[in-house]
Amino acid sequence: MSDTNARIADIVNGNDIVLFMKGTPLFPQCGFSSRAIAILDRIGAPYHTVDVLQDPEIRSGIKDFSEWPTIPQLYVKGEFLGGSDIMMEMYEAGELQTLVEEKGLVAKA
Repeated sequence: MSDTNARIADIVNGNDIVLFMKGTPLFPQCGFSSRAIAILDRIGAPYHTVDVLQDPEIRSGIKDFSEWPTIPQLYVKGEFLGGSDIMMEMYEAGELQTLVEEKGLVAKA
């Protein structure tokens, strides 16, 4: 395992919910990252973010780690869920909220 993959694995496994994104929650640097943050804020679960623009190794490495070509990327309890389109679909269907609740990461509304 490369150093970058090991760093990514530590981040993914060390946080219940982690979003690899462009920018920060307060200042997203792309529309997809902005939408992902809005979804996470709506479900009300605590989450950790990684700004891939600040770390070129993570930016390229996360794509290999997940075998997914785009950013943002969402992980819940170590499981890769997808990007902002998949997040939106899951959120609109109520699946994302249910998953987070089942994992014990947010109280049921």
